[in-house]
Amino acid sequence: MEFALESMESPALTKAALADLLYDNIGLNKREAKDMVDALFDIVTERLVSGDDVKITGFGNFQIRSKSSRPGRNPRTGEPVAIEARRVVTFHASPKLKDQVQLGAVSL
Repeated sequence: MEFALESMESPALTKAALADLLYDNIGLNKREAKDMVDALFDIVTERLVSGDDVKITGFGNFQIRSKSSRPGRNPRTGEPVAIEARRVVTFHASPKLKDQVQLGAVSL
């Protein structure tokens, strides 16, 4: 199944644009489409917050990575600054996504 993205006004793919694509191409009503997109992002967010990885076959993996505290430097003043420990989300694209990006192909 292919979706036409040419009609998008903005170069960014927003949650509203995803809901519109579901409405236009699958036939969900607008409320159902919005709820489905919101539910997807809520599930992904909940899993990442709880420390679980999120794997989307054919797209990629979202992972939580813990970074320890380390010394840093203010680039403007050159003054040393302590950078606190934190958790960050990383994304690694699947080989299938990488191949499609290289070929310029869009097939959803």
